[in-house]
Amino acid sequence: MTTSDSGMPLVLMYHSVDRYSADPYRITVRPDRFDQQMRWLWRHGLRGVSMRQLLAAHRRGAAAGLVGLTFDDGYADFLDHVTRTLSWYGFTGTVFAVAGRLGGVNEWDPDGPRKKLMDAKALRTIVTLGNEVGSHGMLHTRLPAAGDSKVRAEIERSRTILESITEAPVTGFCYPYGAVDGQTITAVRDAGYDYACAVAHSELDGRFAIPRTYVGDRDKNLRLTAKVLRHELATRRTRLELGVPG
Repeated sequence: MTTSDSGMPLVLMYHSVDRYSADPYRITVRPDRFDQQMRWLWRHGLRGVSMRQLLAAHRRGAAAGLVGLTFDDGYADFLDHVTRTLSWYGFTGTVFAVAGRLGGVNEWDPDGPRKKLMDAKALRTIVTLGNEVGSHGMLHTRLPAAGDSKVRAEIERSRTILESITEAPVTGFCYPYGAVDGQTITAVRDAGYDYACAVAHSELDGRFAIPRTYVGDRDKNLRLTAKVLRHELATRRTRLELGVPG
């Protein structure tokens, strides 16, 4: 199985990788399942990379076989369970960190178990391991419902903080809850980001609203195959609607 250079690259969306007893939001994948999923990619000739790597390759027409790996919220278990698996397969990923809650917990999930978030030291560590850090805002705020000044603070201040911590450019943004509209896209673009990730496909699909494919703990080989094929079909349909060959 391969992914094409044409159309929108395949991007997988993860959150937490950890053992669990309760997971009402279905954001957690057990470490052994995550390893199986990465092995499935590797066996099918696919390589997981950060968004920065994926988009750079896409610009060159060299993204075939590459899959973006993203991890929303910046959970501490990324350092505990993800980095070793990614290194084993020669993969990298992008962590979208909530800049105003580093070292805290996921307070925005009222009904879910509390999960610890990476602190500044952990973010610096994952960057040294070849991973990318992007912004998920300051406080995990639903941006289309916020005022203009709050949107700017969420987008611009978070980037400043994360760049200061990692001493590396922060070029990617991820919309909390996947909530995005045209005005929010304009704000992200005007702030100087290179790309932004959404969740589902929509009429806003593009470099500043990149759709992603959710991956959960129940996703084994057949479900992964179906999700990759569904992405390819959606991309092909979009290109046909736009009259783009390929």
